[in-house]
Amino acid sequence: MNVTSMNDTQDEPSSSYSEYSYIPVTIVAVVALCLCIVGLVGNLIVFWYLCFKIQRNKYEVYIMNLSVADALFIVFTTLLLMIHINTINGTDPDFIGKKSLYIFIEIFYDIMQYSGMYILTAVSMERCSSVLFPFWYRSHRPRNLSTIMCIALWILGSLESLLENLVCTADAYVEQTSKCSAVQIIVFILAIGICLPIMVISSFTLLIKVKRSIKQRYTPKLYIIILIAVLVFILSVLPFTFLSFLIYFKLTATDLATVGFFYATTYCTVLNCTANPYIYFIVGRKWKQKTPHSIQEALQKAFREEEGENDDSNSNKTIDTSS
Repeated sequence: MNVTSMNDTQDEPSSSYSEYSYIPVTIVAVVALCLCIVGLVGNLIVFWYLCFKIQRNKYEVYIMNLSVADALFIVFTTLLLMIHINTINGTDPDFIGKKSLYIFIEIFYDIMQYSGMYILTAVSMERCSSVLFPFWYRSHRPRNLSTIMCIALWILGSLESLLENLVCTADAYVEQTSKCSAVQIIVFILAIGICLPIMVISSFTLLIKVKRSIKQRYTPKLYIIILIAVLVFILSVLPFTFLSFLIYFKLTATDLATVGFFYATTYCTVLNCTANPYIYFIVGRKWKQKTPHSIQEALQKAFREEEGENDDSNSNKTIDTSS
């Protein structure tokens, strides 16, 4: 995402703007800031328990990295929102170093967004592989595959962000240079052409598994978590990718309505990152038991592997520490 270019577009005069157009935009930004605080707290709690309190299995490695990406994404989103609020309401909207600060924040903002998308795709694909190819998965899966994949996906997300923000600069974005157009197409293909189909196919596979497990009176919580997380991501984040692609190639008008949709989708990306940790807490709880459960116990139950879930009577069963 090129926030600088979008911000420049917003600063252009338009007949669609009224004298008080800044009021609803400011309200949306403030509400998003409050949502950011809730999401940051949830992701930090998940990271703390997975990093220091719980013996991680192969899937918890992915979830811990996803929590890091979500938490940092929220941090940089907060900075962007604060700068935007200052732009429309502050006494010094065009402060010295604003453009450089925007570029710095954009780079890390995109790193977290892309890395989180790839990590979620990887965990859904790996869980799907374990269902479709159980023998290969148990016998030939590399022991440290989760760690290796997370490192590779962080690198991929970083390279994509650097490519987008350094090659497709604000000026190149406005002028629609050939290099910038190529970058926009690459970003679109990676998100919509690769990650989306993998998520959809994996989700349908897990959904079939869940339906079968319901008949057996046993539903793996990890399947439900992945299904909900992927669904929330598809509904909230991917529309932003379409919007960014349409705006760049001028397939939609850049007016107040488009800017409003831009902030709505930005709001949804924050909502996606905020929702993830609370999905883990809710799914990990045992609703039929009246006794309270700690966060640590809820997370252990949420990410327990299928083999461990089969033994419901053994609540203290040791978590598989392979990663």
